[in-house]
Amino acid sequence: MTTAALGSAGLWTTAAQAQASTPTSTSAGPAGKPVILVLGDSLSAEYGLKRGEGWVPLLEKRLAQQKVAATVVNASISGDTSSGGRSRFPSLLAQHKPGYVVVELGANDALRGLPLSDTEANLLQITKAAQAAGAQVLIVGIQVPPNYGGDYTRRFEAVFSKVASATKSALVPFLLKGMADAPDATSLFQADRIHPTAAAQPQLLDNVWPELRKLLPK
Repeated sequence: MTTAALGSAGLWTTAAQAQASTPTSTSAGPAGKPVILVLGDSLSAEYGLKRGEGWVPLLEKRLAQQKVAATVVNASISGDTSSGGRSRFPSLLAQHKPGYVVVELGANDALRGLPLSDTEANLLQITKAAQAAGAQVLIVGIQVPPNYGGDYTRRFEAVFSKVASATKSALVPFLLKGMADAPDATSLFQADRIHPTAAAQPQLLDNVWPELRKLLPK
């Protein structure tokens, strides 16, 4: 998926910030199950959706269907940045003791025009902290449209792969792959043209699942 395709779909062109929400656990789960902690922003926090429609609750259902013993904790907050995630992460790590951490942050950094070096440093610190605690990490990337400038879009996209490479973490290059470049792209996004609809959430999960499944117990 290219940023040109994303831009031509007319998406992610407004620097809108989602309203804050409270992180929730999708399931307490029986004791002893490994925890998958999702640390994200509105793309993972069910912004504009009914509870249970987002890709993270759908992940829990897929785990059950495939008989993978794991508990999902969704610690995503709409509007969060990589800095916010970094500041929240130590307490989340101590509380949930995850075996797996899915990091989906960075989109709001771009919308706010924050330095790419800060985004990279924050994601790197989150990943290293998770690994130091014994967790495996999956970095979930995002892209910005070409109106940010060709150089910026390339460097922003590279942040996620750089962090994944430096820490030997798993990587999903683009969370919105298959949606922003779809023929009916507009219908897959809410009225703000930023957040995917409920109908698009299975595609988000399908983008994340292959890399996450490789990390989970067989």
